[in-house]
Amino acid sequence: MALERLNAALNKNLENLRTSGRDKGVEKVIREIKKAKGEFGPRYILVGYGEQEFIKMNANSYLGMSMNQEVIEAEEEAAQQFGVGPGAVRFISGTHTPHIALEKKLAEFHEREAGMIFSSAYVTSLGVIYPLTTKETVVVSDELNHNCIIQAMRLSRPAAKMIYKHNDMNDLEAKLNEAVGKGKRCLVITDGIFSMRGDFSPLNELTEICAKFDDKFEEGVITIADDSHGVGAFGKTGRGTEEFTGAKVDILIGTLGKAFGVNGGYVVASKTVLDYLRESAPMYIYSNPITCSEAAATLKVLEIVNSEWGVKRLGHLAAITKKFEDGLKDLGFETIEGPHPVVPLMVRDTAETTKLVNYLTKHGVLGTGLNFPVVPKGDEEIRFQVNADHTEADINKVLEILKKYKDLC
Repeated sequence: MALERLNAALNKNLENLRTSGRDKGVEKVIREIKKAKGEFGPRYILVGYGEQEFIKMNANSYLGMSMNQEVIEAEEEAAQQFGVGPGAVRFISGTHTPHIALEKKLAEFHEREAGMIFSSAYVTSLGVIYPLTTKETVVVSDELNHNCIIQAMRLSRPAAKMIYKHNDMNDLEAKLNEAVGKGKRCLVITDGIFSMRGDFSPLNELTEICAKFDDKFEEGVITIADDSHGVGAFGKTGRGTEEFTGAKVDILIGTLGKAFGVNGGYVVASKTVLDYLRESAPMYIYSNPITCSEAAATLKVLEIVNSEWGVKRLGHLAAITKKFEDGLKDLGFETIEGPHPVVPLMVRDTAETTKLVNYLTKHGVLGTGLNFPVVPKGDEEIRFQVNADHTEADINKVLEILKKYKDLC
């Protein structure tokens, strides 16, 4: 009987989401991937859509590494050697040589003392922010930071929490000035790339401002950036927002599940910070690590990114991102300009966003409609994500479909 009452209450909540247009709806299921052919990139076949082929313009796999044959072979080889799962948490014989090798390589990739992998990037942010927040810690956060940072702050219960206006460095400085005297330690947290908009944090300015306040806190001002959408997809060699802005934060969080195309999350920082997190982060201590095969696949991806071919692929990604962005502007659509492959089409209306997403789906394009409360009211959009598997012909096809929609309106 209790479950029946719970079901009734939850159904009411679900109905409210549906009637307001805030539900995410039924998940689309991919049943087949057709490899690139001729002038076109890969095509996707979905359950319930017959043999219709889709251009995937909403994938986080910015470099297209998940279908790379070398990466697949590296994963298969490691699975044969170590099995399909680690079988334990890290401190109870769950650590294998591919885990250690990957952590070392990630530290080298970002020029840090040490690296540490988690089961996902979301969990990484929780596993970093929560243990580093004491009862005498002040947390200062960008207002558009990802949900993982928001939840980590809620879980951590800092002495004081301050939110500065998005990428507004004057407001950040004002908040830091206000924070003085409220705690021994101050954590300044930002996304590297803001995933809904594709814009980036000015880390060079941010770190300079934080340095001005460092001696005003007994344990310093610690800068933390979650650059999950930046690493591997941004910067000339894929080092992300740090490379693009020419600045380094104290603690950098990244993911293996976006540009690298695999699974898992990681953090790089000083050895002391990571030694402490290994002893104190419950998200690390009590969860199995990624599989050995996933670690081996990521090692291969890092090798590719560091190669001449990898740099060329990043150049191709940047070029077709600009082509798509310019195409949207030429058609009269509003977008947020920037070099990152997240390219938002600003609709600014929930019903219209849903209408355009449905039109795109009908015509074989997968884009993500983002409505309130995922984005603020008035910022409703369709988030397109360009990846290196896309060709000029793919981009032209999507723009052609958008032009036809524009002509109908």
